[in-house]
Amino acid sequence: MIPGAVPGGEPVAAGPVLPGMSNVHSHAFQRAMAGLAEFRGHPTDDFWTWREEMYRLVTRLDPEDVEAIARHLYVEMLRHGYTAVAEFHYLHHDRDGKPYEDRAEMANRILAAAGNSGIALTLLPVMYAHGGFGHKPLSAAQKRFSSDPAFVMGLIEELSTFNLPDPMLRFGVAPHSVRAVDALLLTELVESAALHDATMPVHMHVSEQAGEVAECVETHGTTPLAWIRDLVTVDERWCLIHGTHLTQIEQRQLDGSGAVAGLCPVTEANLGDGIFEFVPWFESRLPWAIGGDSHVSVSPFEELRALEYSQRLRHRARNIVADELSPDVAGNLWLGAAAGGAQALSQATGSIEVGRRADLVVLDGKDVDFAGLTAERMLGVALFSGNANRVRDVYSAGSLVVREGHHPNEEPAAASFRRALEKLRAAA
Repeated sequence: MIPGAVPGGEPVAAGPVLPGMSNVHSHAFQRAMAGLAEFRGHPTDDFWTWREEMYRLVTRLDPEDVEAIARHLYVEMLRHGYTAVAEFHYLHHDRDGKPYEDRAEMANRILAAAGNSGIALTLLPVMYAHGGFGHKPLSAAQKRFSSDPAFVMGLIEELSTFNLPDPMLRFGVAPHSVRAVDALLLTELVESAALHDATMPVHMHVSEQAGEVAECVETHGTTPLAWIRDLVTVDERWCLIHGTHLTQIEQRQLDGSGAVAGLCPVTEANLGDGIFEFVPWFESRLPWAIGGDSHVSVSPFEELRALEYSQRLRHRARNIVADELSPDVAGNLWLGAAAGGAQALSQATGSIEVGRRADLVVLDGKDVDFAGLTAERMLGVALFSGNANRVRDVYSAGSLVVREGHHPNEEPAAASFRRALEKLRAAA
């Protein structure tokens, strides 16, 4: 029986019901290093020194490790209210950078993890051709990422043949960043994707690091976003990941494009990236969404709280993601991210209405902190009061995948994750 169901009657939710949340930016394998890069190893520790730690993990991962990590992560995501994920998948080849006999080996591991957990997946095979601006060669670790338009589109065509149609699965493309692709590669990939599927999502790192923006200006004479927009049409298919350093002029130029701003507030804070200027984006009602990125957090509640709090610190004011027309901060955060995330993933979710998939998150109405509150106030408490996970039940496409806080596969997923961690850490 569905929790809260009335015998012989219709199901009754055990608390407020929210549309399922989409995680628009995931590097699943990085869950294995969450919290392990917090020792100062350089006088100016930043994203680039963190990246070297991440690359050390990359050199030790085998396919079974990736599947175990992703499976556990996706179960965690569901338990915290994510019902769909965009996997920014760039770990294509073996430890030596050589293609697997089956080029889809790693991608199939991600598909298997998603299928086992019950989370909806938008798989984004990444094109990663250069180690930096000026066609810098790939480093030893980056050779695992090596790819071009032919590889990406061939992988998508192969995976589509064996896995579609599936209402829980979508494919998209991800030119990694302005430093990892060039003009010819970017235009070829975007054009090929549109020919394959005119609605195919396109995700790309846009403006994560101030140093990267400066190097782009030095190399190309313009900012990353301007360089991209000179080459291809940025429209509603696009999700601009880490638009952290977009200027207000660039934000205004995107008004009307339909592009989604893909924000990863906890990771961006963890890496010291900077703070996205969210107020004009929100005031213009432009689409936006959240992602877990390096998975130092697996909770959409924490991501949304970090987004609001970063804006409060930036502007030295309270209740930023709100205005006279929409004063409910928590509601604006959840519903805005859910809608934008569904668009970015090209998944039929993001709201509770006819024609949308029944991806639903039910809060625990019996939580002691919810006593005497309306549903709207309960969401505010869930978002801004402590770290307790107040998600009780989760439905994916109408199927109950989390019951009373538990996923049926959480124990075997945790066991295989533990084995993978023990192996990886013994080899460190």
